[in-house]
Amino acid sequence: MTEDHYRPLTAAAAAEQAPAPWRVVDGALVARYRTGTMVRGLEFATAIVAAAEAANHHPDIDFRYSTVALVLTTHAIGQLSAADVSLAVAIAQIADAQDVGWH
Repeated sequence: MTEDHYRPLTAAAAAEQAPAPWRVVDGALVARYRTGTMVRGLEFATAIVAAAEAANHHPDIDFRYSTVALVLTTHAIGQLSAADVSLAVAIAQIADAQDVGWH
C-alpha cells in the first residue's frame, strides 16, 4: 500500500467523503445493509471480502439473517484513513450492483 492509502483522516473528513449509508461512529466508519435473506447476505459478504482482499484492507463484518453490518477503521495507524473511505465506496458500489438496501 502507498503512504497515501493510509493517509489519516479526521472524522469530519471521512464522514464528508464516505457515501451513504456510511457514517462515523466512535472513530470508525459504520454501515448497516439490509439484504433480506441469508443467501443474499452471504453473496453480499462474499463480494465484500473479494473487494477487501483486492484492497488489502479488511472491514469487521457482522453477518445476520437479513442484514450485514460493517465497521471500517485503519488499525495500522489507529484511526480513520483514506483506505477506509475507499473501501466504503467500493462496498456501496457492490450494494448498488446487487440491489442491496440499507438502514
